[in-house]
Amino acid sequence: MSTTLAEPSSAVGPRVKALRDAMGLSLRDLAERSGVSAPMLSQVERGETSPTLAVAEKIATGLELTLSQLLRLDEGQHVAVSRAGARRSSERGGHRFEELTPPLPGQRADVSLHVLESGATTGGRGDPPMHEPGSRETAVVLAGALALVVDGSRYDLREGDSITFDADLPHHFENDGEEPTRFIAVIAAGLRRG
Repeated sequence: MSTTLAEPSSAVGPRVKALRDAMGLSLRDLAERSGVSAPMLSQVERGETSPTLAVAEKIATGLELTLSQLLRLDEGQHVAVSRAGARRSSERGGHRFEELTPPLPGQRADVSLHVLESGATTGGRGDPPMHEPGSRETAVVLAGALALVVDGSRYDLREGDSITFDADLPHHFENDGEEPTRFIAVIAAGLRRG
């Protein structure tokens, strides 16, 4: 006799569906990645059945999570506040940035605040991609002017502009202006296929 999860299927199912949708996976895709049939996954998502621990483990693996992350066993709370004075931050070569999102299990997007001094760049022209395959980045210019050089093409941005690009391509930001530039970057983790 298999052990089923104590957590109600009504809580597990919507979480599996939300995670699958966030990764852009169809039921068939997740079935291939997890080894759990598409009909079984559909029943779990609709709350018609509660998966056994073995099935939940396979689903978690297909979603690139641990079983604890899928079931939120390692999360103490469902709200995390990132205080201004306590954020992870770094500075190098006229580029300061703060991580606005705390490091949470299973998190698939990171938000950071950047200040780029006049004449400064992020990374370097020959640097390899900084993000995993399939990642997307959106940058929003809060103040000043900013240039994005991605895969050899340059895009000039002004205050209020935003840009979204494939972040696994070689890229960097430049500030050719006279004043510091402030921008927010949101990086969504990619889908690892294969």
